[in-house]
Amino acid sequence: MPTTDILLQDLDERGVLRLTMNNPARRNPLSEAMLEALHGAFLDAGANPAVRSIILAAVGPVFSAGHDLKEMTAGRDAPDQGRAYFAKVMGMCSTLMQSIVNCPKPVIAEVNGVATAAGCQLVASCDLAVATEASGFMTPGVNIGLFCSTPMVAISRNVSNKHAMEMLLTGEMTSAARAEEMGLVNRVVAENDLQATTDRFAALIASKSTLTVATGKRAFYAQAEMSLSDAYDYASEVMVQNMLARDAEEGIGAVLEKRAPEWKDA
Repeated sequence: MPTTDILLQDLDERGVLRLTMNNPARRNPLSEAMLEALHGAFLDAGANPAVRSIILAAVGPVFSAGHDLKEMTAGRDAPDQGRAYFAKVMGMCSTLMQSIVNCPKPVIAEVNGVATAAGCQLVASCDLAVATEASGFMTPGVNIGLFCSTPMVAISRNVSNKHAMEMLLTGEMTSAARAEEMGLVNRVVAENDLQATTDRFAALIASKSTLTVATGKRAFYAQAEMSLSDAYDYASEVMVQNMLARDAEEGIGAVLEKRAPEWKDA
């Protein structure tokens, strides 16, 4: 897996891919370069059969501060006052977030620090999230005259409307403990336990059939956008197709025969 200066990649023998944002001096901003690197990494991981689960981490006290405001400000120098550039960057960011959701491999955010604006959006876009006790989450756009409209999309799909609006309208920091209560993160742990906790999640997921996991992840996000009736119709068909898969036959057989399943990811 390719590694760049701002995005480190490490794939272990279990199939756990660790992606680490590595620009702590700039607070790991979602610059154009970082957006491109992350998007490419998730596309590559999704297509790589050796990858079974993904951890997204960061170096430094800030997980990600969101968009690179220096780049955004420089974009205003264009004759259109930056309209085309802003549209390009927002499009890149939206594409990245959707690539996480659409990636067939589950993605776990490992947060040891502050995640703000699009950085908070990044956490919300992951399938699971683990944070240290000192971590914080914030959508501060309202404080600088720029409502966090795109982070709103991911956050409002993780927490209740009132919790989302509280974050978006106040621009205040949300503690890790509060984020767990709201459903933005799965676990809050001591810093010394962070990697072990995310690794346990990643290893457990990596031990499953990748066909089954990919089927379930795709179905989870698809049914969430449907009416109740349509969701049941869709999920029923997914179950039928899943039952016909080799790994479902193997898994059920293993239960009946009281043995460990041997996945073929098919």
